[in-house]
Amino acid sequence: MNKKFKARKSPLLLLAAGCLVLSGCANEISSSSQSDNSYKNEVKAYAVFVPKRQDDFAWENDKVAFRVYGPAAPIKGHSSGVDAWLKKVDYSIIDKWYEETFNKTGSYHTDTGEGYDPYHVGISRGVGGSAIWVDGKDYAAHNYKSYKIITNGPDKVVFTLEYEFKTPLGLVNESKTISLPLGSNLYQVNSKFKLDGKPASLPIAIGITTHDGKAKVSYNKETGRISAWETFDSMALGTGVVIASSKVTDIKHIAKEAKDESHIWLYTNSDKNGSIKYYAGFAWEAAGEITTQTQWHNYLDNFKK
Repeated sequence: MNKKFKARKSPLLLLAAGCLVLSGCANEISSSSQSDNSYKNEVKAYAVFVPKRQDDFAWENDKVAFRVYGPAAPIKGHSSGVDAWLKKVDYSIIDKWYEETFNKTGSYHTDTGEGYDPYHVGISRGVGGSAIWVDGKDYAAHNYKSYKIITNGPDKVVFTLEYEFKTPLGLVNESKTISLPLGSNLYQVNSKFKLDGKPASLPIAIGITTHDGKAKVSYNKETGRISAWETFDSMALGTGVVIASSKVTDIKHIAKEAKDESHIWLYTNSDKNGSIKYYAGFAWEAAGEITTQTQWHNYLDNFKK
């Protein structure tokens, strides 16, 4: 399904109109009439577009969950960085957490046993968001313009997000195809970049937010890895990016006073066809599988690239 977006006056009108226009809408968008009892504890890879929450797009598997902000998100305070939803159950939680928040019976910012979202993204790159790097500055899209779900579980989810943004080099388009199979803590990115409508080799920076310096950062150029380690409510979270080591041009930790602008950056280039491939994701101590920084580094450094 490929959905184009325009400015809207009412999220409720959009939801109603979308369900009239889009076939299979009920399968992709959590229904406001769905009760908590109707959710099955189903283990699956899954993605969903959520117009009721400012066009969020979220995806998950049995290990991790993520979301990005959509076209309806305000310009101020939002960008195309990737949010992490921390889960400690293997079954699907996205629809349930959104529905509890919509109905005010709970909130995905509160952990009631399944996990929660304490991770702030704002205008940062979050967990592995990309940008164009020009003269020491990152240029990134505000939010995705459209989406297309290619495969929606149960063993793997694949979808494409389309971005367009201005840079000092010209108008950049990024077609970002993301895939996440069961069993992986990292989602895979296959992006194709165009500059002024033509495929181009561009200077790319892939970032992990350090949450204004609160996270401890590290890297390994030989394995093509950058990573961060921080604590939320006494439980540790490791985030990371890995790419083929031959693709790394540089790695830098840049701290800034401005909120959300401190990152560890991995620098690379798209090839002559505009293509780039990398992996990004996280591991949460409360999930009980990867509980130390050393274990997280080993997972990333030995991840099949």
